Parts: sequence; structure tokens; C-alpha cells
Amino acid sequence: MKAEALLFAGVAGFFLVTDAFYTSWAREPAGTAALTVSFAMASVVSFFCLVNYRRRGARPEDRTDGKVADRAGPLDFFPPHSAYPVLTAAGAGLTALGIVFGLWLFLPAVGVLLAGVLGMTFQFNRRPG
Repeated sequence: MKAEALLFAGVAGFFLVTDAFYTSWAREPAGTAALTVSFAMASVVSFFCLVNYRRRGARPEDRTDGKVADRAGPLDFFPPHSAYPVLTAAGAGLTALGIVFGLWLFLPAVGVLLAGVLGMTFQFNRRPG
């Protein structure tokens, strides 16, 4: 993460210098705001990467002696068949149609979309007791 922190610090520095020149030369608020926000976002990413590097140390891919097996572990949890992605897609499509055709279709479509999203979110939630 140290390399990424330095990379984004360089990007943030570029946006800071560009912002200073743009502000003094153009005197246009929209571009100045966009460059300032770009500087801030690159700084946040750089800070995040630096904090993670200091907290966790070097990753196996950052070391010259690192091997692929050092990073290996469980891949992820792959859920079995579920109807919720289809319900979410139908809800998104109906919501888009509801924006075009009116509130009478939009409100029930948001309910279908919400049911699909909440179903996918809590489908494998294990609650005690």
C-alpha cells in the first residue's frame, strides 16, 4: 500500500499545483471547485492507503520475496440459486418505467426494488435464536 499511497500523493500534488495556477489565471469558480475536490479526494485515498500500510505492513505483493501462495486463502462465499437478483432487476426496470409513465407505476416499483435489494442483503443473514 505504500506505493499506492505515494502514487495518490503525487496525483494530489498535481491537482494542488494545477488548482493554484488555474485559480490565479482563470478566476472561474466551477473549475476551481472541481480541482479542489479532486485534490481532496486524491488526498483521502492517499491517506487511507498510508494508514493501511502502517497498520498492516507490507503485503506479499509488495515484497520482492513474496509468493502467490502467501496471499492464498478462502476465495469467497458464492451463494446458491436466488430469485432476488431477478426481483431487483424487475424492480429497477419498473422504477425506470415509472419515472417515464407516472407516479402510479413508480411507487409500487420502488417497493418491488426495495424488496429485491433487502432480500439480497439479508438473504444469508444468520440471526441467533
